Amino acid sequence: MVRAALSIALALSVWCLTLPAGAQQTAMPSRPEQAKAKSTADHSKFEALKGPFTSGPEVTKACLTCHTEASKQVHKSIHWTWTYKHEGTGQTLGKKSVVNSFCGNVTSNEPRCTSCHAGYGWTDRNFDFSSEANVDCVVCHDRTGTYRKVPDGAGHPAASPRKIGKDSYAPPDWVKVAQNVGMPGRENCGSCHFYGGGGDGVKHGDLDSSMANPNRKLDVHMGKDGLNFTCETCHTSDAHVLAGSRYDVAAKDTKGAVHRGTERQAASCESCHGGQPHKSPALKAYYLNGHIEKVACESCHIPAMARGGVPTKTLWDWSTAGKMKDGKPYAEHDAKGNDTYLSTKGTFKWEENVIPYYAWFDGKVRYTLVDDKIDPTRTVEVNRIEGSYADPKARIWPFKAMQGRQAYDKGTNQLIYMNVFGQNDTAFWTNFDWPKAIEAGMKSAGKEFSGQHGFVDTVMYWPLAHMVAPKEDSLACASCHARDGRLANVPGFYMPGRDTFRWLDIIGYLAMAGALAGVIFHGLLRLLFSRNNAAH
Repeated sequence: MVRAALSIALALSVWCLTLPAGAQQTAMPSRPEQAKAKSTADHSKFEALKGPFTSGPEVTKACLTCHTEASKQVHKSIHWTWTYKHEGTGQTLGKKSVVNSFCGNVTSNEPRCTSCHAGYGWTDRNFDFSSEANVDCVVCHDRTGTYRKVPDGAGHPAASPRKIGKDSYAPPDWVKVAQNVGMPGRENCGSCHFYGGGGDGVKHGDLDSSMANPNRKLDVHMGKDGLNFTCETCHTSDAHVLAGSRYDVAAKDTKGAVHRGTERQAASCESCHGGQPHKSPALKAYYLNGHIEKVACESCHIPAMARGGVPTKTLWDWSTAGKMKDGKPYAEHDAKGNDTYLSTKGTFKWEENVIPYYAWFDGKVRYTLVDDKIDPTRTVEVNRIEGSYADPKARIWPFKAMQGRQAYDKGTNQLIYMNVFGQNDTAFWTNFDWPKAIEAGMKSAGKEFSGQHGFVDTVMYWPLAHMVAPKEDSLACASCHARDGRLANVPGFYMPGRDTFRWLDIIGYLAMAGALAGVIFHGLLRLLFSRNNAAH
């Protein structure tokens, strides 16, 4: 009967698409577009910015002559500390402590990884986090589009012209960059966030270079032919601390809608759209808004990731590293030129238009840290998603599920830190000297290695929040309400169209049969009485 009633409700919802809009839900507060005002200061007239400059820290010192508190503010942000203390789990997280399914870890690989740090000179664990001069102001505020850090420079741009692979790096025109600063644009944020994990689209799945200038179909908020938002439209900032963190996601935001640009603990759909975002037709809106309690907006409105023509990496298998051709490291590529095998890194898989992985999520993610014990006979969740149907804070969320196969310490059954940057020894790459790589990584972190290593399958989950499609491209009901639908493996609840219970189906069929019999009987009575009236 329940199933029959829900089926009738679905039918009514479809029928109501043809009806005029009825009573509206509570309207969102008005949010006038942020003014695109020019800066009130001409930085080319500031004596401190006329140079000459030979390095980033020199420019920062010049910036601080006016913006006296800027570096102190940046020091309090996760962009600087790369550390986050999660109050819900008690874990201390961040790039310095967490092992990932990509390059593994920052520890011992700092000069490469910290090319995306908001600072200069983080080459090892002795980096001075109290230095104000080492804050990189221009990586976020450069508006010339010419400022680039080199991949192995520990946050510094090139000091002289360099060629790295296919890319060329020239020293910045420091005076030009310093005098042409402004509010961050998508390309500023994207210079790191689009290329996390070592390349375009590698890490996130919903952030890559296609988001620097997207159309509305790719992202309804950031599309230049749409709302044309920048990152900071949603990730609002206060004293250089930005809202939103993948370490502490607002899985269900119940605070209600606010004016866009208002400071928020975490960026969320509800912070603009509220908890009743669907407006008309009335019955359809009522039905869809009922989903909000248990289904995240992103689950319906991000139908696929990596939709902008840039594939995302979905597998990284380190265990195959070390193969040689003619005694030398080699590479293999797919049709788009993406690496599918590197002797120095192993095997990769790339995909586009990827259907997300769906799971209950309450915003908490518990990481498997290096000190935690693992079961190497099972796939290790690098970050375990928490939540269930019974949890009032949880909803069904979409994720990128990054598959990995990475090294672990067989003596202790723990994940490891490994050093894979800066190895110039030919013998190291010829046989991929794993004990040497692990020993160097663990020693750098002040930890012990048993000397025995193996490989374990891993998975790492990345919540999706970007590449939001227009409403006309959101998922249809049948995408989930089907035996083999997207939510086929999400447990803990009954879903019409997906689940079947023999006794419930029998009751439903009997109810529908009874309703049909009643309609037929009523029709026969109408026909009989109409003939009697005609006889009279």
